[in-house]
Amino acid sequence: MPELPSHASVVVIGGGIMGCSTLYHLAKMGVSDVILLERNKLTSGTTWHSAAQVRALRHSHNLTKMIQYSVDLYAQLEEETGQSVGWIQEGSLSIATTLDRLTHIKRQESLAKAFGLQVDSISVDEAKERWPLMNADDVIGAVWSPDDGRVSPSDVCAALVKASKGLGAKIFEDTGVTGIMTENGRIAGVETDKGVVTCDAIALCAGLWSREVGAMAGAEVPALACEHFYLLTKPIDGIKGNMPTLSDHDNHLYIRDDSGGLLVGCFEPMGKPIEPGILNADFEFGLLGEDWDHFEPMMMNALNRLPALETAEVKMLLNGPESFTPDGTFMLGETAETKGLFLGCGMNSVGMASGGGAGMNLAHQIVHGRTAYDLGEADSKRFAPVFNGLEHLMARAPEILGTHYEIAYPGRQLATARDLRALPLDKEYRAANAHMGQFYGFERPLYFGRTAEPAMTFTRPDWHANVAAEVEAATTKAAIFDASSFGKIDVTGPDAEAFLLHSCAGYMARKPGSVIYSAVLNEHGTFLSDITAQRIADDHYRLFVGTNAIKRDLTHFKRVSDGFDVQLEDTTEAYAVLGLMGPDAARIATECGAPELNDLGYFKIGPAHIAGKHVRAARLSYVGEAGWEITCKAENAPAIYAALTDAGAVPAGMFAQTSMRIEKGFCAMGHELDSDVTPIDTGLDFATRKKGGFIGAEALAAKRETDNEGRVASLKIDDKNAVPLGHEPVYFGDTIIGLTTSTSFGYRIGCPVALVLLDAPVADGTAVDVDIAGQKFAATIVLGPLFDPDGTLMKP
Repeated sequence: MPELPSHASVVVIGGGIMGCSTLYHLAKMGVSDVILLERNKLTSGTTWHSAAQVRALRHSHNLTKMIQYSVDLYAQLEEETGQSVGWIQEGSLSIATTLDRLTHIKRQESLAKAFGLQVDSISVDEAKERWPLMNADDVIGAVWSPDDGRVSPSDVCAALVKASKGLGAKIFEDTGVTGIMTENGRIAGVETDKGVVTCDAIALCAGLWSREVGAMAGAEVPALACEHFYLLTKPIDGIKGNMPTLSDHDNHLYIRDDSGGLLVGCFEPMGKPIEPGILNADFEFGLLGEDWDHFEPMMMNALNRLPALETAEVKMLLNGPESFTPDGTFMLGETAETKGLFLGCGMNSVGMASGGGAGMNLAHQIVHGRTAYDLGEADSKRFAPVFNGLEHLMARAPEILGTHYEIAYPGRQLATARDLRALPLDKEYRAANAHMGQFYGFERPLYFGRTAEPAMTFTRPDWHANVAAEVEAATTKAAIFDASSFGKIDVTGPDAEAFLLHSCAGYMARKPGSVIYSAVLNEHGTFLSDITAQRIADDHYRLFVGTNAIKRDLTHFKRVSDGFDVQLEDTTEAYAVLGLMGPDAARIATECGAPELNDLGYFKIGPAHIAGKHVRAARLSYVGEAGWEITCKAENAPAIYAALTDAGAVPAGMFAQTSMRIEKGFCAMGHELDSDVTPIDTGLDFATRKKGGFIGAEALAAKRETDNEGRVASLKIDDKNAVPLGHEPVYFGDTIIGLTTSTSFGYRIGCPVALVLLDAPVADGTAVDVDIAGQKFAATIVLGPLFDPDGTLMKP
């Protein structure tokens, strides 16, 4: 084995698919001194026992694009290296045994067509022809994906390593990492049992052990291993050559051929977590014990689907560990806690499908400072610190394993690791029968007035009438929308204005007493975030950021603050924010002792007292009804809430807020806004300073010269019974011209509504069709708000 170098620009930790792919792409991008450290042997953790299915379709365009890249890469590697990757492209067959599953797979079919994938509905008889061994008595429909396939995990990694070595990269097996060195909060080097390597960055791809390795650098890596089972049989009659993968997700099963026999795997409804320490340093090409009692319900499902199993001879019940995150999506990118530490882990049992594209994007972020396209849903900074706690991971990870094949119902909430963080008015909301949803660990009201759990459905939901009543209250009387979980970052110091002019694209120099909406851009002029800022004093701003963006945005602002005399503090939990909205808001403010709020201009802030408690109110609205967002100390929220409700205001939840936001045409991060689009694309360029001077200004100015038309439009659907969920293709004739990004029922205009990101601008009033689970619904494009009672946009 060659000697460890004293320095490497980047050190990759972990020799599974993510580590090997990241190494290859770093070398391909010119990092010629990159090295990979593997404690044991390459692929010896999870990768070697992966069932290695490669199914391209995912719930978002970019995750699908990422896996399509994997497919192309694996084919290219054979040509590049001469090393076979074992690619078998026999397609995949998804069957449905319930009407809701059929709707689910038809939604997937519609999405696939929007993403350029070939996916087709087929009859039960055609499905039976593709899988003759299948009992299809209870099957009511199927979808066929001819381009899906599988690979040989070890062969893919061997090809990646061979190509990496040819580009100058070095691999060190049997080299365990014993410590990570940091200086001033950033990576400085790696300590191993073979010596020390200084470095500028680390790609942490340690799979099952990523949480423990991350802790060496003081970073949070919320991932936990669970047991994952698949059955292998000896050869049986009826298996000839390679066959499609059979996805029987109603029964939690995936099935394919394996060496003339069957491989029957499962993602059971509730998995088995593995406590840290069980998978120790000696767990090399290791498996866990067979657990037939746990597997028995899945085995019964498999016997029903494949009667040939009754006489098949079992080779083994393989029990191999896989790592899972609290939301079922992998972690990719730089950590908040340690600069230069990049995560590529928590693959949630889709490592082989994702690994090629995820490794490319991780390398791209290390080299170029951002992923090749938006992968915000996989951002390593998206989890609240509470989710890194072992107790919560042990509860949540088994449920996440079980959701792998769950139907994607609207409004579904996870059941485990709940009640981790409470809003200041949690007691009051529960007394009002709030149905809660979890966001960044906070329990937030989705709607009020129901005590029973809602039935999961793709038709009009149980909560429709509840939300309608809340919108009615906000439209005819007054409603309270709780924004307390939104992140609050206080920026103070003599350079506060200069710092925000540098880091934000908006008009941050407005006088104290002002509210400023601003995009926060990267150097390419696309969105990192969008914020609302309140200028409290010359040297004091309070930034309001999205609930799930707290850690990400605070990290970004800190990392671009070098050279500015400012202090940044997360004050999220110190304050409550209550949005009082509706035509009765003015009367209620007066009755509660704050008549001066009625004199505030739009996008202005001012102090007042409600119920004898100091508040700072901002005149703006995210729902299109006049009112204020009222900030107060968290401990004062109950008294203020009591005064407002005693005067006639009623609480309203997130579902009502979302419906009203869409009707008003307001964009939201993660829906219309992400790092693939600019303020120009989304109609928000009015809120950027044309003189520049901020991060991303040059790129934005260049785009403005060549393309200054917005691509976000409103959409109203004719059929009141249509239920769009988001990501639906929008057709003009036979051509897909965009996808829905935010959807709801529009209670104020009486029909389903959406915002849509178009491929190119279209005319106001254009008649289109929206594909919802294979059924096209007539709709109309509207350029501007669908409902605009106050006649204002975000403009101050």
